[in-house]
Amino acid sequence: MLAGIIGSELAANKAFATLPLSMMVLAVAATTIPATMLMKKIGRRRGCALASTSAVIALFLAVLALRESSFPIFIVAVMLFGINMAFTQQYRYFAAESVDLQYVPRAISLVLVGSIGAAFVGKELATRGQYWIADTQYAGTLAVLAVMFVIQALLFFAMEPARDHEELDNPQSERPLRDIVLQPVFIVAVLGATAGYGLMTLVMTATPLSMHINDGYTLEQTATVIQVHILGMYVPSLFTGFLIEKFGVTRLMLVGATGLLATAIIGLQGHTVLHYWWALLMLGIGWNFLFIGGTTMLTYTYSMAERFRAQAVNEFLVFGASASASLLAGTVMYFYGWSTLMLIPIPILILICIALIVLRSNPLLHGKG
Repeated sequence: MLAGIIGSELAANKAFATLPLSMMVLAVAATTIPATMLMKKIGRRRGCALASTSAVIALFLAVLALRESSFPIFIVAVMLFGINMAFTQQYRYFAAESVDLQYVPRAISLVLVGSIGAAFVGKELATRGQYWIADTQYAGTLAVLAVMFVIQALLFFAMEPARDHEELDNPQSERPLRDIVLQPVFIVAVLGATAGYGLMTLVMTATPLSMHINDGYTLEQTATVIQVHILGMYVPSLFTGFLIEKFGVTRLMLVGATGLLATAIIGLQGHTVLHYWWALLMLGIGWNFLFIGGTTMLTYTYSMAERFRAQAVNEFLVFGASASASLLAGTVMYFYGWSTLMLIPIPILILICIALIVLRSNPLLHGKG
């Protein structure tokens, strides 16, 4: 939320208000493959600890950008922060590889539960911490976040290495990457996760601009809507994995796509706080089901020996789409407005629903769809 607001205040041209966030997500996309390969070499634990250190540097650089009122420095800061995010997005694979195969859906789901705290801590830091450093708005919030990332890095260094589960029933094999990515299940898994993350980024990035900048709602009102959105994103993680095990991954992804369609429909109805509230809640729930479902479906398409290459392709596509969506959000909001932005998800989600329905009979999903 703050990235868009700070970007709007620092940018000379408001059409580029979301450029820092776009560059951050672009940095995530560009770093996903190197991050995956680095963790393959030194382990996920050490890789994530080093990434937390980059987040600390990025946050203090962002404080400098605020003090100097420098839009370019702020862009560099959030891009550096994006390097950390490329690693943190790997947490769900870390969890999936550390449990028996039948528990993969719930492991992926439950690893996201910790983010529920962000809905509460993030709002308080944004609203209360913005004036903790009197002469620089938002610098206090960023400084506290830096301290939290220092603690996170120390915790990672203190962890014992996770033990990856072994494929006892299937031989370790390494197919050409082309054979992996051309599987229909792989394509639909990536499509679901990419669309879910991209559309979520599009709407979430645009919401503070629409509410706070265009409609004049207070920062606290805007933060409350974002808080509801974050809760919608992560509270379902308490049971998403169990729902996948009970009803199948394709069914849950269909529900997720329907939730995102509901976001677009609600968003087209008006600009009241209640419209934003419900639209962002459904956006969070839809993202949760599509993203966790897509990640779970992806794990069906590769062996443990192939996992790093397959995951790298998925992460690059997901966050490449997210980077494009975050930049598109600011441009669409500036030239066309909220209602036009709400029309963009509809055809994409209809395509995903059709793909999921067609895929349900695929042998790779037998007993899992």
